[in-house]
Amino acid sequence: MRPFTYERAVDAAGAVAAAARFDGGPARYLGGGTNLVDLMRLGVERPEHLIDVSRLALDCVEEVEGGGLRIGAAVRNSDLAAHPLVLSRYPVLAQALLQGASGQLRNLATVGGNLLQRTRCPYFQDVTKPCNKRRPGSGCPAVEGEHRNLAVIGHSPACVATHPSDMAVAMTALGATVSVQGPGGERTIGMPGLHRLPGDDPARDTVLEPAELITAVTLPPAAAGARSRYRKVRERASFAFALVSVAAVLRLDDEGRVGDCAIALGGLAHAPWRARRAEEALRGGPADEAAFARAAEAELAQARPLRDNAYKVGLARNVLERTLVELAR
Repeated sequence: MRPFTYERAVDAAGAVAAAARFDGGPARYLGGGTNLVDLMRLGVERPEHLIDVSRLALDCVEEVEGGGLRIGAAVRNSDLAAHPLVLSRYPVLAQALLQGASGQLRNLATVGGNLLQRTRCPYFQDVTKPCNKRRPGSGCPAVEGEHRNLAVIGHSPACVATHPSDMAVAMTALGATVSVQGPGGERTIGMPGLHRLPGDDPARDTVLEPAELITAVTLPPAAAGARSRYRKVRERASFAFALVSVAAVLRLDDEGRVGDCAIALGGLAHAPWRARRAEEALRGGPADEAAFARAAEAELAQARPLRDNAYKVGLARNVLERTLVELAR
């Protein structure tokens, strides 16, 4: 690991000012460090300066006017998963959190850091290999190389990596908004919208500007009568990233038809994927297996699998369909 300097911020404004001194270049915010420190050990991240934001007064979960929930960026993943209001109103979020990483990592990881964790593509993590995300313009060997677990939707010739967060998939289905503080002031970003698809510039994972700091995530009020579920398929029982995941929220009307729904998919794209086509196909229609199969088919029709990962398309179709069947029972 290369030498670096360190400071502990006492408030968000101070953290932003410290990062701004580096113009978004060699400084990084340090939350739980569960991803950043790993990447520093590998030589993928080489910050000259770390700004510790883990002890900022951003560690509260509080109800907001109208019934939503505001979650501070420094809240630990394990604390969020066990919060009574999350368990009672947003079970899909608690389920996603508990299926991510290990208990030890969840005790360290923060909400802000979880949203910003970087891809687990093997070429990104191997500094001896080219990677457009790590070194722009160097190429993407994963396109013709090892890509069995990589993207089937929204990828580009420049990058086929996938976003690894389980929590972000659930928050995308819930329609969360992310509060950000930066040198130019404060702003909010809707989910989806925080994470970028790779296009020609895969080095940038998000739309955050230099020195911008995530301060909170706000969930809208939970829909009355809605049922939700997070389902994850992975290569082993624990401590593995999703091959495919589904976060779904389903509300049936008085006649048993689909009143509303929200669906996000993980493990398929460079960002949590909001399944708009499936949602549109479902709203107002019957809540039965045939309708769910058509909705899943409509969403996955846009997939463009690579040589070795076409299995993900059928897997995602089946996982989405079975998740909806469970919710409709």
